[in-house]
Amino acid sequence: MHDIKAIRDNPDAFDRALERRGLAPLAQRLLTLDEQRRALITKLEQGQARRNAASKEIGQAKAKKDEAAAQTLMAEVAELKAAIPQMEAQEKEASAALERELAQIPNAPLDDVPEGADEHGNVEYRRWGQKRDYAFTPKQHFELGEALGQMDFELAAKLSGARFVVLQKGLARLERALGQLFLDLHTDKHGYTEVNPPLMVRDDTMFGTAQLPKFAEDQFRTTNDMWLIPTAEVPLTNLVRESIVDEDKLPIRLTACTPCFRAEAGAAGRDTRGMIRQHQFTKVELVSITTPEQSLAEHERMLQCAEAVLQKLDLHYRVMTLCTGDMGFASRKTYDIEVWLPGQNMYREISSCSVCGDFQARRMDARYRGKDGKVRGFVHTLNGSGVAVGRALIAVMENYQNADGSITVPDALRRYMGDMTRIGGDGVGNS
Repeated sequence: MHDIKAIRDNPDAFDRALERRGLAPLAQRLLTLDEQRRALITKLEQGQARRNAASKEIGQAKAKKDEAAAQTLMAEVAELKAAIPQMEAQEKEASAALERELAQIPNAPLDDVPEGADEHGNVEYRRWGQKRDYAFTPKQHFELGEALGQMDFELAAKLSGARFVVLQKGLARLERALGQLFLDLHTDKHGYTEVNPPLMVRDDTMFGTAQLPKFAEDQFRTTNDMWLIPTAEVPLTNLVRESIVDEDKLPIRLTACTPCFRAEAGAAGRDTRGMIRQHQFTKVELVSITTPEQSLAEHERMLQCAEAVLQKLDLHYRVMTLCTGDMGFASRKTYDIEVWLPGQNMYREISSCSVCGDFQARRMDARYRGKDGKVRGFVHTLNGSGVAVGRALIAVMENYQNADGSITVPDALRRYMGDMTRIGGDGVGNS
């Protein structure tokens, strides 16, 4: 959420920042709504003040035995008492109108974010590792999984419809092992606190991290008006909602491995085969709560934590700085990690790390208190995938595939796999 006072103080800077995201000037419309709201607040305050003053004057008039003045004042107070509820309703609606407008506006990009209309404007930041060479034509993950008899999309469709999968045997265990490896790395080595959050949340929780109201169609809603989380970012970030955190406790670093649920309303016709784009998937999420001064350095640190996962698995990847036209709604700057998939012969996103500034904190009313006991302002929030477990499974399958269709288990995962070295081929990992 944007700060209307900051917009009031520098409307041109606000418009210039959002123009980089392809938006027409918005400041004047917002300031008009703000002026209307402030005028109604002033009118209401003046009415309340006059009501209180007139009430005192009634007593003074009666003390002077000026009954005519007392009656006039009583009539004025009665009129004000009748009018004030309407004034309050008008002020409330004006404030809500301004809030609705502000809630629909994306975050302003940082100055160093490259400009561009879509993913073609993204800029490579760095890369790690090398593409593997194969003496055969690499297959895609779904070809491997179906041939192994351990990845079944038709069976999932009978149960739930399109964009679901049933994993069995070695592949089911491999996915579980990946989540365990990621959590252990982030908690033991990177200093994140593991959390097991609710998978269903309320409207205000989804609003806090900016999934609502703009992206309601991309979410799954339950029959009792709860929302299935699209990412653990939602409950983890909201753990500090409506609170004031002591500065000496920042940064707070949280992680969780959860199922995630997305309607994929805008993905018709895209990635219809395989596990790339599913309604239900598992992801390890990273969330940081910081002071404003810490947030940019924390962004780089979070990226390195996510990269460490892929380095542990010896998976080649590149890091892209997203341009203004491709970054998320709540983000000020985003790095995407794209892992190389030899079966697809392309890079695919496996992690997205974003710094949001105080954009989400304003929506959640999450602030921090300095060492002097004074409230300093809103915290900054960051989130990133550390990483998407389903896509990591895809990457391992495609990068570690063998000519006979078996999958070599990476060294880092073997202790989570009962020392299994291979899935398929000679029958290992088939039970």
